[in-house]
Amino acid sequence: MATEQYQQIERTISKVADKFPVSDNMSVFTDIHLRANQETGELTAFDDDDCEITRTIIDAWIDNKDEDFYTAIQSPIRKAIENQKSTVDDMSILKPFSFVLENDDKEHIAELYIVDDDIAILDTELLKDLDDDLNDFLEKLLK
Repeated sequence: MATEQYQQIERTISKVADKFPVSDNMSVFTDIHLRANQETGELTAFDDDDCEITRTIIDAWIDNKDEDFYTAIQSPIRKAIENQKSTVDDMSILKPFSFVLENDDKEHIAELYIVDDDIAILDTELLKDLDDDLNDFLEKLLK
């Protein structure tokens, strides 16, 4: 079942990438919004204008009652993006752009993947306390 779930997620990422083939004409979107619905099992991708790019039913997610649903699905989505990294990085979207996980109420859950020219970030935990660290550094520097 986990393999089928992963394949369905990977197909969704491929469909998103297919909408933005390599081109000199870059789209100005800054994010790809992935909305997961644990009741219907839908994984839907939207652009910044809330226009649907693609929709997939993830069978394993249908009627999922797990309280940690959004935490649990982050890893397989990140893995699917990582496995298609070269295709995703070459999408004709102006950089920086990111894949953002949202719930079906459009509430931000997590940054899944960030691309900024030569920098790609798959794990935002690395950035979690960056603002605090920079503020501390600046405060010490100014003393």
